[in-house]
Amino acid sequence: MKTNQLDFSVTSICKRDCPLSSAGLLHAKPWQLGMIGLGTAVTQLDTSVNIAFPAITRGFDLSIGEIQWVVICYVLTYASLLLALGRIGDNFGHALVFRIGLIWSTVALLLVGWSPSFGAMLLFRCLQGIGAALVLSCGAALVTSLYGEERRSHALGIYTMMLSVGLMLGPLLGGALTAAWDWPAVFWFRIPVAVAALLLLRGMPASPQRQAIDRFDILGGVALVLALVTMLLALNRLREFSAIWFALLSAIAFAAFIFRESRAARPIIALEIVRQPGFALLNLVSVLANLAAFSVWLLVPYFLARVPGYSLTEGGVILATAAAGAAVVAPIGGRLAGRRISAKRLAIAGAVATGGGLLLLGTWTEQTPTILRIVGLAVQGVGLGLFQLAYSDIVTAALPLKDRGVAGSLVLLTRTLGTVTAASVVLMVFEILNAKHGFLESFQRTFQFAALLAFGAAGLLAISPRRIGESLEPKA
Repeated sequence: MKTNQLDFSVTSICKRDCPLSSAGLLHAKPWQLGMIGLGTAVTQLDTSVNIAFPAITRGFDLSIGEIQWVVICYVLTYASLLLALGRIGDNFGHALVFRIGLIWSTVALLLVGWSPSFGAMLLFRCLQGIGAALVLSCGAALVTSLYGEERRSHALGIYTMMLSVGLMLGPLLGGALTAAWDWPAVFWFRIPVAVAALLLLRGMPASPQRQAIDRFDILGGVALVLALVTMLLALNRLREFSAIWFALLSAIAFAAFIFRESRAARPIIALEIVRQPGFALLNLVSVLANLAAFSVWLLVPYFLARVPGYSLTEGGVILATAAAGAAVVAPIGGRLAGRRISAKRLAIAGAVATGGGLLLLGTWTEQTPTILRIVGLAVQGVGLGLFQLAYSDIVTAALPLKDRGVAGSLVLLTRTLGTVTAASVVLMVFEILNAKHGFLESFQRTFQFAALLAFGAAGLLAISPRRIGESLEPKA
């Protein structure tokens, strides 16, 4: 389908592509949503690993800088595969890919917890990343398939809430599990969760009928994965000369991907949409906002471990308030988006609140009352929840309904690009500051830097093209 002009009307999308008009609106069954949420939780509960960072560091005799590889190996793997697997889900069925992901994740989690060495752990974390990509690439598509297009924002609000609940429960459970059974428990406890979701997931809507079987663009997929992997490695090695070579290889691979997609009958993602200035800027803003926000999960566990009187479980409860804020506000934002407030304004408000919460974290000392720590984390979480919901709504409206797996994958891809970049940039900033100052001052200044990134994201959105918050759906 060639794109010559853009139709910004959400109503026109529903008339053209949505089989679920207001007269025939699907109503999601709570147990179906519950099983999708349970399956997605297998990936989101990985925040339990963050609260176990100090234990993993001690167990393998690592430095704080080395622990970043536990994050990078996992996130880099699933980030590089998301778009390709989202397209496979669109072609062959989202529920099928989701179930395969649960099976794969079960085996990978067993292996990670068994790791006899740090090198083996990193290898198995890569395998776990493949399972996460299979699950996450189709989660949003499954949830929105249970609703009509007219309730897309509401569906995405629920999905964002489910993601945030997993993030919230991770440190809550991780602290207690690590205290009782050491770090392997934060991987093994998710195995029964994955098995239960796999066994109970039934009756999902069938994938849209295709007039012909779509062939997956294998060459384009390989080029995309290579481009993303080398780009993330370049970001990770910013202080090393090898970053230049990784950046060059990434640029070549991206050029090959664009060349291939411009000629593919069924591209992984339509380049006409990616080339829209407002759309490209929106995705950059998402990377920045998530880069800033992930500083919480990287550094706060180490701060809480230094505060006298906090057990691992109590530290997990405090850290969980960040995700709790997002979980509470996401469904509310889903009802507001596109009705009482534009998605763009909602995203700006979310980025500003994220920056405000990070600034509060930048004032922490060992004497800061617990309630003030909770407030700072909750404000940051509320902001991030609003931003992610609004961003998801814009991107999902931008792509055709038949590309719902790709849309959900793109949302998660920019989120994980921010995560991997944070694991490199935020830790680099912290280590540079820590060489000159003590832990506390370095901690404070790093969060002030993160807050500036979040405010910068809000500023970029404010000056972005006027209609960025509306649909970019191409006309047929």
